[in-house]
Amino acid sequence: MDLKDVKTWADRVLAEVEQVIVGKSEVLKLILMSLLCGGHVLIEDFPGLAKTLAAKALAQALGLSFRRIQFTPDLLPADIIGTYIFRQSTGEFVFRPGPIFAQVVLADEINRASPRTQAALLEAMQEGQVTVEGETHYLPNPFLVIATQNPIEYEGTFPLPEAQLDRFLVRVRFGYPSQMDEIEILRRRMDRKTPSIRVRTVSSAEEVLAVRETLEDIYVDRDILDYMVRLAKATREHPAVEVGVSPRGTLALFLLSRARAAFMARDYVLPDDVKAVAIPALAHRLFLKPEVWPRRVKPEQVVQEILERVPVPKAERWTVAES
Repeated sequence: MDLKDVKTWADRVLAEVEQVIVGKSEVLKLILMSLLCGGHVLIEDFPGLAKTLAAKALAQALGLSFRRIQFTPDLLPADIIGTYIFRQSTGEFVFRPGPIFAQVVLADEINRASPRTQAALLEAMQEGQVTVEGETHYLPNPFLVIATQNPIEYEGTFPLPEAQLDRFLVRVRFGYPSQMDEIEILRRRMDRKTPSIRVRTVSSAEEVLAVRETLEDIYVDRDILDYMVRLAKATREHPAVEVGVSPRGTLALFLLSRARAAFMARDYVLPDDVKAVAIPALAHRLFLKPEVWPRRVKPEQVVQEILERVPVPKAERWTVAES
């Protein structure tokens, strides 16, 4: 698959998903890029903003299996990864896979489960496998976890600590729709004449893996690599930041920048690609100092300030207008 095919493929998938998800093109693009980069997504937003619908629609459009896990305080690790059960007909214990063995897994309200259960999910995300009773079981490929959590309702919950947030490639927010988008949502529901929503399958797991391989051919200039590292270093030296971005965050910048370049049908990365993905890739990895909390300083503001302050590498071919 060449770069023109990648852009055509991405446009086709996103166009199908946007038949049911209105006005969230950039967020959907980030989720799709995360899948291609082999990462996972944390959606932090209010209820009722189509987070579940977006995950299900994307899985259907891509032709991938989908499972939703509702996280609750009594959820156990075995409820996610699976367990061995005794089969009387054979007199043997057999492994019954849990919902984690789908290709797209929605971990709904992940902060409602105990840290032990969260850790089981995050270990599977990191390793691409689970071990039960000493036996290793590999997860499907491609594999994407989309986790959600409510940003304002923390009573009785277990918010993910910074070390676990760092395992997500990006953190995104849907936000409320504009007035025109909300009118369009109602109009489409009226035209459908049914509450059910159907999305056509326009891709396959094999195509996703082929696109992922193509991204490896995207060129990243040495100056762009230096720019990524300087951005990460600036987060570690910022006066409002207690703990800055780790090399895992720099790698997230690298992977997402290549994916964005491919979506623009380019075989090289521009500084604009890095800037476009910096906030979703880096903001959730920052741990701010307690003294700035009363001023309501947000990690996104810190990353934006760093983007404005760190010099952008100059080169004639990077300033060519994008199509």
